Amino acid sequence: MAKLTLFERRRQRVRTSLRKRGGTRPRLSIHRSGRHIYAQVIDDAEGRTVASASTLDKDLKGKAGATVSGAQEVGRTLAERAKAAGVTQVVFDRGGFLFHGRVKALADAAREGGLEF
Repeated sequence: MAKLTLFERRRQRVRTSLRKRGGTRPRLSIHRSGRHIYAQVIDDAEGRTVASASTLDKDLKGKAGATVSGAQEVGRTLAERAKAAGVTQVVFDRGGFLFHGRVKALADAAREGGLEF
């Protein structure tokens, strides 16, 4: 068996802890690439995406990129869409990404927008 990368080990550790304490809350999952940041609220019980936002959305494209300010815009937009769908409490799934920089900016903006986690 090949050794797991540090990223994969972190991702497994985060997902395991979410399964243990997540309960019935939807999961706010993020992905960060070199050019964009993506976020979605997933209801694992039903297996569907409740709300999503990214820097590729029509209203964010061009003014938000792979920056801290872009991540803040994505977080605010996602919080608005999740609240419109009736979701206010989530668990934060950062995947294998460290809670720093763009990931932290997105989380803080989502909290300011009304999501609780």
